[in-house]
Amino acid sequence: MAGRLDGKAAIVLGGSSGFGEAIARRFVREGARVMIAARGEEKLRKVAAELGCEAFACDATSWTQLKALADAARGAFGRLDVAVNSAGYADSVPIAQLQPARVEKMVAVQYTGALYFIQHIANAMVAAGNGGSVITISSLTGTLVAEGHAPYAGGKAGINHVTRIAASEYGAHKIRFNVVSPTTVATPMLAQMFATPGVREAIAAEAALGELPEVEDVVHAVLFFASDEARFVTGQNLHVDGGGSLRRLPRGDEVARSVAAAVARAKRAPQ
Repeated sequence: MAGRLDGKAAIVLGGSSGFGEAIARRFVREGARVMIAARGEEKLRKVAAELGCEAFACDATSWTQLKALADAARGAFGRLDVAVNSAGYADSVPIAQLQPARVEKMVAVQYTGALYFIQHIANAMVAAGNGGSVITISSLTGTLVAEGHAPYAGGKAGINHVTRIAASEYGAHKIRFNVVSPTTVATPMLAQMFATPGVREAIAAEAALGELPEVEDVVHAVLFFASDEARFVTGQNLHVDGGGSLRRLPRGDEVARSVAAAVARAKRAPQ
C-alpha cells in the first residue's frame, strides 16, 4: 500500500526524542525520505541508524546551522517537501524571579530559532520550486494563560503569529505553514512532572474530554498537515488538547492541591 508521504522529502528538527522522534518514525512508515536533526549527536546518530534516515547535527538556535540544515536536506534529497520543528525544552519560573540568561535561552529556542527555521526552510522550498508544508510544534500555553511560563508561552504565542505571517508571505509559492499545539503530553521532557501524583489529574480536569492526549495523537495531526490531504490548509493552529483550549489551564495552587490529594489517597490505600 502507498504511504501518505510517498515521494516526499522531510526534515524533523528535534527528531531524536519526544514528539520529533515519533513524528520521524511515522514519516518513514508513510514513505517519506527523512532527515532528523538535533544537537545531541550521539543519540541523533543512533535514532537515524535505527530508522534508516539521514542525520544532521544542528543547534536549533543558530541561524547559520539552521541554514546549513535546510541546504543539506535539499542537497541529499534533491527537493524538500515537509519540515517539522519539534525542538524545545521545559522551564518554569514566575515573572518576578526572571533573570536575563534564563529568558534569553528560552526565547532563542522557542522564538528566534523557530523563526530562523521557518526562514531557511521556506527559502529552500522556494528554490526547490515544488511548494511544501512547514509545521511547528507549539503548545496550549501559547493560547491560554500559563502561570510561571512567560518566556516559554510568550515565545510560543509569538511563533504562532509568525506562522500566519509566513503563510501569507510564501503563499504564492504554494508553501503552507501550520502549527500543532498540544496540551501537556507525557514525553521524556516532562517525565519528572508526570511522575508527581496528581499533576495529570489537575490538567485533565480542565479538558472537555477529561483526559490528556498521547504522543500519537500529536503525530496524527502533524501527518495531516504534512500530507496532500491538507493541501488547502495554511496559517492554522490545531489544538490537540481534548478541548482544553475551550477552558483554561489550572493555576499553580490548584495543581498543588491535586498533588496533595493524590498523596493523601496513596497514604490511605491498603499496603
